[in-house]
Amino acid sequence: MTAIPTAEQTASFINDCQQAFHAGQLQRLVLSKYQGDEPELNRISIRPVSLKNTLLLSFLYEYRNRHVTKNMSMDDASSLLHRWLGSDFNNAHMVSSSWEIQLRFSKKGKPLLNKHRIKNSPASSADAPQHNREKHRFVEQSRPYLQALGITDQQAQIIPAMARKWKQINRFIEVLATAITNTGVAEHDTIHIADFGSGKAYLTFALHDYLHDKLHIPAKVTGVELRQDLVDLCNTTAANLGLSGIKFEQGDVQHFAAQEINVMIALHACDTATDYAIHMGIRSGADIIMCSPCCHKQLRPQLKSPATLAPLLQHGIHLGQEAEMLTDGLRALLLEAHGYDTKVFEFISLEHTSKNKMILAQKRKQHRDNSEVLQQIADIKRFYGIQEQCLERLLQADALN
Repeated sequence: MTAIPTAEQTASFINDCQQAFHAGQLQRLVLSKYQGDEPELNRISIRPVSLKNTLLLSFLYEYRNRHVTKNMSMDDASSLLHRWLGSDFNNAHMVSSSWEIQLRFSKKGKPLLNKHRIKNSPASSADAPQHNREKHRFVEQSRPYLQALGITDQQAQIIPAMARKWKQINRFIEVLATAITNTGVAEHDTIHIADFGSGKAYLTFALHDYLHDKLHIPAKVTGVELRQDLVDLCNTTAANLGLSGIKFEQGDVQHFAAQEINVMIALHACDTATDYAIHMGIRSGADIIMCSPCCHKQLRPQLKSPATLAPLLQHGIHLGQEAEMLTDGLRALLLEAHGYDTKVFEFISLEHTSKNKMILAQKRKQHRDNSEVLQQIADIKRFYGIQEQCLERLLQADALN
């Protein structure tokens, strides 16, 4: 990496961004270390997008509790960069197919430009192992939604910064595809999928595309997200792509009116939100329930460490891990007791959290006596002094109605 201590760093940086954009090589541009007048703004992420056959730049304003997207031409973007760099933003990082360039400003306002040439293209470096396994892929890089979401560039190559997301999408579709085969969901005339906490909807668009393009099933996919700006962004993306059978609604798992859901997905469902999601899946008779839980809080204050385990659980980290294991273990057992075959396994951690656990439940085709499982649940609760578990309470309330 070489430094270029000239007086033209800002102009040079913007010129490099313009050249990369017009050459179709710009992958991303991030403005950070914000010093402006908007206290909630953290940074702005910029990427090229193609809208109605016109190449534009999509500006994602990342506020503390919301995101705002604005699309503009390269000329307008260049004007903003000239005005912002060194004033509102003290750091800018641009990545293209050929260059990685950073412009930063010291506390005294002195600019420093660093340029690093990328020796290998994304196709021959970050994505090389995947080329060797292309026949095993569940998702094709050429799919339009991947470019619209910033996973691939205009040449359908994986953007290096999105390689982990690309891997996650493929693994997610692989898990879902196996579950669809095991449960016979593909034999239904239609499939209704609800994805709670859909966020930027990388996985929502992926499963919609897989069902429509690969399996040719007229699936109805609903993404449910609390943040209205993301709901609007995803609906706009779906409209720009001309997709049917996919929509996004504002709401959460506790208040969404579920009707005949075949596949229920809730990734990064915090604390008891996972319980509400599983309960909704069971109540609606879902064939497949997929959850990636985190933030296990309900059971930890209830735990009474057995005397033999007390020396191990005196450390907070071990107690937290014990609460996590118990929480998800009980969820799996409760699913077993209500007609599902359940697996708990390692998944790929999401962008929101380092947690990497997945609970996958597939509706059992044969009825089974579940009295032994129910007794196991009661014994575990008694052993650890657990008085209440959210999913169990919700299921017991159903039984009384």
